[in-house]
Amino acid sequence: MPEQAPLSTDSTVLGFDVGSRRIGVAIGSSFGVGARAIAVVDVHANGPDWAALDRLHKEWRPQGMIVGDPLTLEGDDQPNRKRAHAFARQLQQRYKVPVLMVDERSSSVEAARRFAVERAEGRKRRRDAANLDAVAAAVIIERWLSAPHDATPIS
Repeated sequence: MPEQAPLSTDSTVLGFDVGSRRIGVAIGSSFGVGARAIAVVDVHANGPDWAALDRLHKEWRPQGMIVGDPLTLEGDDQPNRKRAHAFARQLQQRYKVPVLMVDERSSSVEAARRFAVERAEGRKRRRDAANLDAVAAAVIIERWLSAPHDATPIS
């Protein structure tokens, strides 16, 4: 595959927090105000719901994608890391856009903190907790926006 141009933080990107049962999805760019959660996509026995991902891709037309790289707090591999990297490679093959991996350590903790603040302010309800994976995806995009050179391209 020919080498792709680097992804600029001026680009619109989709971000992903990959789990074994769900994938949180967010949209973001430096032109907006960071990133925002947009969807949670189910993962089935045969893989992610590609029809749902295709709809999101068609709707948002991202110039690139950012996938959370799950590491332990010590920076070591964990079981979900292979799944996240395989998903990132599939995204790149399917959509032909640059895909970057960004350290996602503690992104779920940050997503839960944000949710708690918004719930305390009356902007979120308990049922909105199902979107925490998508909020974690927004955190992942914001990390890339604040430190783009720390991202690792999928090869």
